[in-house]
Amino acid sequence: MAIITHVDIRMVDLKPKVVRTDAIQSFVSQETPIVRITDADGVVGTGYSYTIGTGGSSVVALLRDHLAPQLIGRDANDIEAIWRDLLFSSHATTVGAITSLSLAAIDTALWDLQSRKTGIALYQLAGGAKGKIPLYTTEGGWLQLEQSQLVDDAVAMKAKGFGGAKIKVGKPRGAEDVARLQAVREAVGNDFEIMTDANQGFDLAEAIRRARLFEPIDIAWFEEPLPADNVVAHQRLAASTSLPVAVGESMYSLGQFREYLAMDACSIVQVDVARIGGITPWLKVAHLAESFDVAVCPHFLMELHVSLCCAVPNSRWLEYIPQLDSLTHSGLDIVDGHAVPSNQPGLGIDWDWDAIEAQQMFTPITITISN
Repeated sequence: MAIITHVDIRMVDLKPKVVRTDAIQSFVSQETPIVRITDADGVVGTGYSYTIGTGGSSVVALLRDHLAPQLIGRDANDIEAIWRDLLFSSHATTVGAITSLSLAAIDTALWDLQSRKTGIALYQLAGGAKGKIPLYTTEGGWLQLEQSQLVDDAVAMKAKGFGGAKIKVGKPRGAEDVARLQAVREAVGNDFEIMTDANQGFDLAEAIRRARLFEPIDIAWFEEPLPADNVVAHQRLAASTSLPVAVGESMYSLGQFREYLAMDACSIVQVDVARIGGITPWLKVAHLAESFDVAVCPHFLMELHVSLCCAVPNSRWLEYIPQLDSLTHSGLDIVDGHAVPSNQPGLGIDWDWDAIEAQQMFTPITITISN
C-alpha cells in the first residue's frame, strides 16, 4: 500500500518566451498549478496542469477546498478509483475546464508516484508502445508573424530534423492564409508536413471555403476550424473536404471524443492531458481513437505528452512548444527530429525546485493527516 499522508499545492506563472497570437487570442501567461502527493513511505509524486492566463486561482481553490482533502488516507495505487471518486464528488461542475485541470494535477501526480515506486518509466508503465515520436513545431507559426518569418522558421526546423510545422490561419481574407501557407510549402518542399490551426475562428461556411483553398497545398490537417461544441458542423465539414480535421484541445471528457469519432467528425485526435483530466482519461481517449483507426497528436505539454505518445501505438506527432524550461534542469530529449521519452521513473520531468520556489505565486498550501 501507499497511503497518502500529505498533499502540497502551489502555482507558478510562466510568461511565454515568444509572442503567441492566434485567430481568437493572445497568450500572455501560463498559470501552472503544481500538486505534490506524499505517501507514508515518503515517496513524492508531482503533477501539474495549466491555464492560459485565467482561471489558475480557481483551479487552486477547487484543489484546496474540495479535491485534495479527499486524498488523505487513500491508497495512491488506486489511481482509477481515486479519479472516479473525485470526478463524482465534483459532478456538479463537470464537464468543465476548471474541474478537469484540477483532476489532471492530481492524476498526473499519482502516476508519477506509482512510476517512482515501481521503478518503471512512465511510457512503459502506461503501455510501452514505442521508443520515440516525431516532432513538429508550432513556435514559429503564430498568426502575427510575417510571411518571411514563417518561412525562415520552417526551413530552420526542417534542417534540425523536424518533420513538420504548424501555421496559424484566420487572416481576414482566405487569400492571405493561402499566400502564407504556399510560401512555406515552396520553401520546404513536399517532404515536410504543414499543419494548420484556426483555433475555432470560423463558422461552417467559411471553414468549408478555406478548406477548399487549402487542399491544393496538401496540408497535414485543419485544426479546430469551428467551435468545439458543434459536432454536427465538424461532421459536415469533414464530409466536404479531403483534409484531415483535427480536434481535441478544447474537449474535456471521454464522451465528447466518443461523439466526434462515432459521427466521423474528425480524423485526428488532439487530446490534452491537462484538459481531459489527467493520464487516466488520456489513455482512454487514445485507445478509443485507436479503435476507430484515428491517430493521436496531442495538444501542448510536450514534456509530459512525449511519454504518453510513446505509450500508445496510434500516436503520430508530438507538438513542440517549450513550456517548462524555466522550471526544469533539463529539457526534452530530441534525436534526429524525434522526441525520446525518459527511461527514468516518474513523469520524466527534471524539476528545478529552487526555480519553482522563486517563481511561485503564493505560499504553498499543505493538506495533511490531522493528529
